[in-house]
Amino acid sequence: MGARVQGLATERGSSSAHGGARVDGAPPGHSASLGAVSIPCRIPLRKSKSVGELMREKGVPEGVLKGLKGDPGRKYQFSDAVAYETLTNYLNSFYFGEISIGTPPQNFLVIFDTGSANLWVPSTYCQDPACVNHNRFNSSQSSTFSDIGVTYTLRYGFGDVSVVLGYDTVTNIIVRNQEFGLTLDEPSSPFYYLDFDGILGMAYPAIAISGYNTLIQNMMQQSQLTESIFSFYFSRYGGEVILGGIDPQLYSGEITWAPVVEEVYWKIGIEEFAIGSSATGWCSQGCHGIVDTGTFLLTIPGQYMSAFLQALGVEENEDGVGGKDALHTQGAGSTYVSSSSGQPLWILGNIFLRQYYSIFDIANNRVGFALSA
Repeated sequence: MGARVQGLATERGSSSAHGGARVDGAPPGHSASLGAVSIPCRIPLRKSKSVGELMREKGVPEGVLKGLKGDPGRKYQFSDAVAYETLTNYLNSFYFGEISIGTPPQNFLVIFDTGSANLWVPSTYCQDPACVNHNRFNSSQSSTFSDIGVTYTLRYGFGDVSVVLGYDTVTNIIVRNQEFGLTLDEPSSPFYYLDFDGILGMAYPAIAISGYNTLIQNMMQQSQLTESIFSFYFSRYGGEVILGGIDPQLYSGEITWAPVVEEVYWKIGIEEFAIGSSATGWCSQGCHGIVDTGTFLLTIPGQYMSAFLQALGVEENEDGVGGKDALHTQGAGSTYVSSSSGQPLWILGNIFLRQYYSIFDIANNRVGFALSA
């Protein structure tokens, strides 16, 4: 399977890794140098079992797992009042790394998620089993914490996560006065079973809590990003996120650039999708794809799912897939949510990104792809 991004082919690069070349359509004078940075922040990533596996190991009934399924595309719908995120995006295998918050530092395992924009972790304000089973931030133990007092709701299809906002230092990344959410309530299923503690959003500020800087914004304002880029490397067993730079040893060949078409998510244009060597023509009228490091699956527009399954030799049943976990074995899912401008929406998650070293260029609003080493 492969997707060709708008105006470019993922198999070939349009600029070299170190030339600072301008992406087609980018304003003159806005190219980003992609040479080595002086102090990049490198955070190793670990790959977990799927949450389904973890829950089955702990004896959770299969019916509970089926009840957690939903449309992954709902993650990308939002309003001013609440953030609609569907945790089914996180219920497959996932990659997480460690951050530290507070003085002295308190450690948390978080998903570095380009599909959301807020930072939140469990807190001692929350006494739910899902919170108690994870690392919890204790504000009284941090000399640099200050309370905001504003509450906010992250709404999921099977329960809400309530947070209260505060400021503190993200110590291993060295960001001062970072706004983040401290949980007040978490539903036990499935949060109790998750290996990670919280989520660090890396999408555009448009979907963050209004009036507060995202971590990426603060890194830029506080000169913690020598270059306005961050990059991801995923493998079958782990990976790495580099804040402020790239590592040429983690990819081969040239970098292919795709401009961001809407500065909300890291959303790019897709002009073709191929299965094997056969082009499908599904995006002849234009498609959009969200590059989402917080989602495992490659998610396909629902109107193409039957044809996709047929091409793979998978028969549909009443649940839309054939055989036990046949569709997820292929690393694919479906969504019936369209892009905001009406184009069919693809979600390019970890199963896609494992093939490519991905570079998120904040200054030029573009995403780069190069074959993983």
